Order: sequence, then C-alpha cells, then structure tokens
Amino acid sequence: MTKNILILGGTGTTGRRIARRLAAQGLAVRTAARTGADVRLDLDDPTTWAPALDGVTAAYLLEPAGQSRTPRLVEAAVAAGVKRLVLLSAHGVDHADDSHPLRAAEAAVRGSGVDWTVLQPEWFAQNFSESFWREGVRSGTLTLPTGDGRVPFVDAEDIADVAVAALTEDGHSGRTYRLTGPRSLSLGEAADVITAATGREVRHLDIAPEDFIAQLVAHGTPEVVAGVLTGLLVNIRDGHAADVSDGVEQALGRPARSFESFAAAAAAAGIWD
Repeated sequence: MTKNILILGGTGTTGRRIARRLAAQGLAVRTAARTGADVRLDLDDPTTWAPALDGVTAAYLLEPAGQSRTPRLVEAAVAAGVKRLVLLSAHGVDHADDSHPLRAAEAAVRGSGVDWTVLQPEWFAQNFSESFWREGVRSGTLTLPTGDGRVPFVDAEDIADVAVAALTEDGHSGRTYRLTGPRSLSLGEAADVITAATGREVRHLDIAPEDFIAQLVAHGTPEVVAGVLTGLLVNIRDGHAADVSDGVEQALGRPARSFESFAAAAAAAGIWD
C-alpha cells in the first residue's frame, strides 16, 4: 500500500529535500507548514492538526526553537493512525536540561508506541548557503564568536537521505542517528574551502560573544534570542561540537558527503554570486 507521508516544515531546508525525494519515488507526500505548503499545520493552532494528519501513515516531525508542541502533536498523530514517526532533533540534546523542548519531543516520539527514528544532526553545511551565514559568505567575512572551535558540518542532502530511508524502509525503527560530516573544520577552514570553491576570498573574523550579542540586538534580535544563538556558537568555540559520528554510514551504508563537495555544488549553482 502506498504510504501517505506528512512532512512537517515541508518548505524548509530538510523538509523540501525530503518531499522531493519521496515524490520522485512515486510516493504520496504531503508537505505541511504555516504557509506555502500543501496543507496548513500551525503548531500553535491544534485545530489545523487533524486535517493535515488525515490519512497519513508516516510523518516527519520537527520542533521549532523555543516551542514545546511535539508531545501533543505525537499524540494526535498516533490517534489519527500514523504508524511511523521520524523526528528531526539536534546533536547535544542528550546532555541538555530536562526542560529543553527537544528532550520532551524525543521522549514523546520514543514513547509513542509506533515505529520511530530520531535524527540528531550537527550544524548544517547549508547554514553557509541558505540561511544564517550566507550574507557573510557573500560579503567575504564571517563574523562569528567561534574562535578555533571545530564542527563536522553535515550536508542537508544527507539528512534528507536518512530521513527518507527511515520513513520508507524497515530496519530504522528504534534507532537514533547522530549525523555529521566526515571531518571537523573550524570556521576559518570552512571559509578557506568556500574560497577555493568560489575563487573569491572568504574569511572568518572571530568576535567576543558579548559584542556579537550587541550586534544582534542592534539589528532587532530580542536580547534573549540573541543570547541563545550566541550560546550555541560559543559551544563551538569551547569544543563541544567537534566529534565526528558515522550515523550517515550506519543508516545508508555509505560515507557522509564532505564539506568540499557541498561547497563545490553550492558554488556551481551560483548560490554565493
């Protein structure tokens, strides 16, 4: 029987990649988001949940920052007949405080009584090309309070491949995959790789955390949010994001994509022109 698969955040970095892969396999896929998707699903509006979940047999879920809606959504999904859940979590959640929304989200999925898989990716390589750091790359300077800390940036294409496997294949139920790239790089080294790929100089400029917070606030970011974002970057500075995992290979039987291959593809697509 053809699965009817719901992709929450179906217009986002991972969601749209997953939806594209599922559609290419001829599977029935339904993207869900507040706007711009196949169906409207607002985590702050439970009246939108049942219509989005109607007829769904598998679902890809994520927990927006600062919210804690997944436990109730999981209950609604199971009640609606969903038999398989894949959750996009994050690396480091295992060591977070019990009050962290992603801790509650993971617990809800694991205790759902249906097949489940949890994905814990490191920082996305696509942060350089599609979101936070794209303008810094385009301007030639990535000003971030990360020092010489290193990260095994993971390609969102790999995350999508793992999610599709977990949504459609047996053998992934009850698994938690930590997803990273094949090696750790400092932000300076990542800038060097992008320089080589684009032919334009990109550099990393370290900045004190308090100065970074002040910059964010000056550009309209609420102070609490600025503090949280800066704390995540300081974790890199402090060496808490450097470990490499073989989660991609565990799930797919192949190595993770390198940052060099990501940068070459982004440059060829004109992302930073």
